[in-house]
Amino acid sequence: MNIEEEIFKKTHVSFDKLEKYGFKKTKNYYTYSKTFMEGSFQAQITIDETGKISGKVEDLEVGEEYTNIRLKTEGLFINSVREEYKNILKDIKENCFTENYFIYNQSNRLAEYIIEKYQNKPEFLWDKNPGFGVFLGRNNKWYAIIMNIDKSKLSKETGEVEVINIKLSEEEISTLLNKRGYYKAYHMNKQSWISIILDDTLADSEIMNLIDKSYNLVNQKGNWLIPANPKYYDIINHFKSDKTITWKQSSEVYPGDTVYIYLGSPYSSVMFKCEATEVNIPYGFKNENIKMKYIMKLELLKEYNQGDISFKYLNSLGIKAIRGPRKITEAIFQKLN
Repeated sequence: MNIEEEIFKKTHVSFDKLEKYGFKKTKNYYTYSKTFMEGSFQAQITIDETGKISGKVEDLEVGEEYTNIRLKTEGLFINSVREEYKNILKDIKENCFTENYFIYNQSNRLAEYIIEKYQNKPEFLWDKNPGFGVFLGRNNKWYAIIMNIDKSKLSKETGEVEVINIKLSEEEISTLLNKRGYYKAYHMNKQSWISIILDDTLADSEIMNLIDKSYNLVNQKGNWLIPANPKYYDIINHFKSDKTITWKQSSEVYPGDTVYIYLGSPYSSVMFKCEATEVNIPYGFKNENIKMKYIMKLELLKEYNQGDISFKYLNSLGIKAIRGPRKITEAIFQKLN
């Protein structure tokens, strides 16, 4: 990677700012020059219509390009010229370019899609891997991560590339791996994740569809079954006058989750279906029957008749006991709806 590529990595040009800065437009190019090192050298910068930037440094005293700045050669004078040239490039970057989250155009298009649709910006969590951007969903679970890695991690070729890892079903991963552009997941569970190099081999729309699947897979609404003891609280009469209720929260319920309330003896049945509308509300309370640190607000969606969803029926679905809040499987959820 040359000096220009390194400095302008993860940026894109704002063409409307170039001429104001001092660039001159010639056909499909913008050019800029500036002398430095007390007039001994001149930086010559070119930006093409795609936004690609190139440059060179000319030694004005001899009338030739000063290529030493491209070499690994060290020396006080060479370093000084190199750093002055970099400072010119950095000033152009600051005034005429906009920072991107990632290196590749496709990576940034996908990031913008996620941000716009899910209001979810990438999080860069590791100092050792500053280019790794994670998209976090429900309960801080990942549903996508964009990384810059060496291509040899996925194929026989080498060179820096950006990839996106997406979480999918094992069946879909098995099918996709037979298609061009899909790779076994880098650094992730290969039964649950798949890697795609973001070099426009695959269309944005195809990858976006998979991102949506991954998001939905990670952000599935929870379905909960919680017990209520009618000896301690008359929830039946409560719901006759008020369709919302606050209830003890002792599990990771999220807004939008479905909560089924099971009434113990003498009902021994699921009696109410609710939706959690507000959670993790601090509430310090303790008596001889119950201790609470947090409560949640539930909204009644549906009432059941006693015996419609009895303990015997729940037991037939594999639920052996209802002593506290518990998640129910998708299969049981379908049976209850």
